[in-house]
Amino acid sequence: MDPLEDPVPGLGTYEDFNTIDWVREKSKDRDRHREITKNSRRSTAALLHSISDAFSGWLLMLLVGLMAGALAGGIDIAAHWLTDMKEGICLDGFWFSHEHCCWKSSETTFKDRDRCPQWQTWGELITGTSEGAFSYILNYLIYIVWALFFAFLAVTLVRAFAPYACGSGIPEIKTILSGFIIRGYLGKWTLITKTVTLVLAVSSGLSLGKEGPLVHVACCCANILCHLFTKYRKNEAKRREVLSAAAAVGVSVAFGAPIGGVLFSLEEVSYYFPLKTLWRSFFAALVAAFTLRSINPFGNSRLVLFYVEFHAPWHLVELVPFIFLGIFGGLWGALFIKANIAWCRIRKTTRLGRYPIVEVLAVTAVTALVAYPNSYTRMSGAELISELFNDCSLLDSSQLCGYLQVGRRSSFSCSGAGRAASNLSVPSGLFIPSMAVGAIAGRLLGVGMEQLAYYNHDGLIFKGWCTPEADCITPGLYAMVGAAACLGGVTRMTVSLVVIMFELTGGLEYIVPLMAAAMTSKWVADAFGREGIYEAHIRLNGYPFLEPKEEFEHSSLAVDVMRPRRSDPPLAVLTQDSMTVGGVESTRYSGFPVVVSQESPRLVGFVLRRDLLISIDNARKRQDGVVGASLVVFSEHPPAQAPDGPPPLRLRGIMDLSPFTVTDHTPMDITVDIFRKLGLRQCLVTHNGRLLGIITKKDILKHMAQIANRDPDSILFN
Repeated sequence: MDPLEDPVPGLGTYEDFNTIDWVREKSKDRDRHREITKNSRRSTAALLHSISDAFSGWLLMLLVGLMAGALAGGIDIAAHWLTDMKEGICLDGFWFSHEHCCWKSSETTFKDRDRCPQWQTWGELITGTSEGAFSYILNYLIYIVWALFFAFLAVTLVRAFAPYACGSGIPEIKTILSGFIIRGYLGKWTLITKTVTLVLAVSSGLSLGKEGPLVHVACCCANILCHLFTKYRKNEAKRREVLSAAAAVGVSVAFGAPIGGVLFSLEEVSYYFPLKTLWRSFFAALVAAFTLRSINPFGNSRLVLFYVEFHAPWHLVELVPFIFLGIFGGLWGALFIKANIAWCRIRKTTRLGRYPIVEVLAVTAVTALVAYPNSYTRMSGAELISELFNDCSLLDSSQLCGYLQVGRRSSFSCSGAGRAASNLSVPSGLFIPSMAVGAIAGRLLGVGMEQLAYYNHDGLIFKGWCTPEADCITPGLYAMVGAAACLGGVTRMTVSLVVIMFELTGGLEYIVPLMAAAMTSKWVADAFGREGIYEAHIRLNGYPFLEPKEEFEHSSLAVDVMRPRRSDPPLAVLTQDSMTVGGVESTRYSGFPVVVSQESPRLVGFVLRRDLLISIDNARKRQDGVVGASLVVFSEHPPAQAPDGPPPLRLRGIMDLSPFTVTDHTPMDITVDIFRKLGLRQCLVTHNGRLLGIITKKDILKHMAQIANRDPDSILFN
């Protein structure tokens, strides 16, 4: 049997929790494309097949954009409805949210736009009045009951149907895009469960965002749709190009920021991002944004989540407080990451992590108890940020704009909105909580600056550009800059963050303040540790992720990292024409170098154990006489066989004839660059043409952990 002439099902696939071979996958795709191009000249049918193959990528992007946009719109509408249901119900139809219920009421005033006879609180519905202590307590209790019910449903569904649906999913998606395989993480059950439980988790009132999980939802859509197209279903590298575009789609529908989504995928999550993927990401993000705009989940005919229209331009002097906000964002981001990782370690190593349902219910109960008395903590994170971004013009009825016409003094009251629940066993993101913390800090600083300008308009700082009659300072702008600073401190985004923020708010002329805050935030946070929140969680989980932004500065050589070490047994190899089926099946490593012989260890190629076992199993089904004593031959011409011996298995076709090699004196910084840029699983080490050892991705990560005084055994996977 020769697998090259007779293809074997399952050959070239990978086991769960293993890294793909990017070079092999790209080579397979080039061979496939070359074959299609050659055949297209022979017949019209083959030409049409070639055209459909070229068009399939764009069709897939269209489907991903449509599906992700539709799901995001449904999640937004459902979350809004269930959030309002905790406080009351619409008498015209229980399926109406509070805002939709009062839209058609003729008794709604501009000042009390949220009050109408058609909408009644639970206390008003049961007691007949909205006034009094009994009605308030009844509303309070029902609010807590609904919150606990939603949280219980969310965590139970996640535990029962898709444990991978918890969290934001972005650290795992970054790892998957780097070539790691986590089967089921982007499957249909994860998609269904995450979509439903994301609505429930947001509606429960927990301080979490749906923006990070929407990236996971979009990648699930892309992975499922990839199975409709052969070239994406059978090639792991091509599928990851689609997943990179899907990450852009996720941010596009989460924030209404298609360009920011493309830049987010490029800067933050993608490992391999060719120009073709950039174009397709742009197209998919466009389709998703158009789909979301057609659904109009916010009911304001706008795509942006927090539309702002500030009337006062910013002044050069204000760059100083903007930079101070950047410093605050960097400090807060560094502190949040350290506290978050410490808490995750406690949950992993103690009994606390064994009771996720109790943990979620306890956090939800405390959150509901604290949140209900304060109208700002009771509202969702997105609504709070929208309030904090408010311009306070004459047409605004926000309580944050409680200005007295005589003294022009502002009142601002908001507490407790910085709570975060991003590590529970429910879908949860940290974009919105991080932005909320920054927006609160920015608004406070903005109100302080506004009062300073009002009472000191003749001072040195404000003289010449600030008059008593003018609104010189815009507190909402400070809230926007603070939100960007804190989000940048946590995620370490820069370019994509600025673009997302101006797309998110529509504030195009405020790019310079956003850039100053984002850059300052990154510099300050990097001073306390170069890892963002996603990289920290990747390291915590032991995933084999080779960070492309991290520099390797140690002067070690390949011989210092390779296996076997001096005290280890010799390297396990296969010989090209003297191995038996029984000998191959008894091996335990995931891959083997193939050499001429044990006496002459000159390299012939490299073969994966999975491919070997699949080929042998298939040969037993299709070929008689395959026994444990049958020879496994990798050479081009098999050796002479005894007349009564079993026939040999010719497995040269499954062997990589051009494995990457380095010499034993190759500096490790060059070796690390080769692994990063080519996406290698392993690299063989030679000395004067003789095989010495092997370096895997896991070996490199362990070596880097050792240099950084971290536990090398924390790298769990290959």
